[in-house]
Amino acid sequence: MSQLAELAAIVLGPLERRPDDDWQRAPTGKWTPAQIVEHLAIGIDGSAQKFEERRDRPPMTRRPRRLIERIAGVSILGLGWYPQGFKAPEGTVPAAVVTRAAAESHFRRGIAKWEALERDLLPRRPRDLFLRHPRLGDLTMPEWVRFHLVHARHHARQIRERVGT
Repeated sequence: MSQLAELAAIVLGPLERRPDDDWQRAPTGKWTPAQIVEHLAIGIDGSAQKFEERRDRPPMTRRPRRLIERIAGVSILGLGWYPQGFKAPEGTVPAAVVTRAAAESHFRRGIAKWEALERDLLPRRPRDLFLRHPRLGDLTMPEWVRFHLVHARHHARQIRERVGT
């Protein structure tokens, strides 16, 4: 079972049995729960896709991390603390209107891709295959899994605030 399997409960749990209107509720200028789920789906699905594309590359070497990337790595990957106030990287910003069905489906597809990667690719390439994160530098597959878990917990708090759980 994927380490990311718990994401469905973390992210979608607060929205379970909620009407579609709750997926569209947000303070002015903030993302709706549907947009948050879509944002997470874009990152999860996109990182899985990129690792899949790199699956047959020869062993890679991590590029040196800048000081800010090392500090962010300790905070996010080490301590599990996701700082507030960062803007989402451009490619992960959800559309202005996202439906419940689209966001939930995309999210579940991304998790399914990671389950396949963890089953098929991770045992062979845990430390020599990297994908660049915009704020953390080059990350291995296990590091990306950790990032997705911490990132999802951060956004799940926002979802719970919006739906009042």
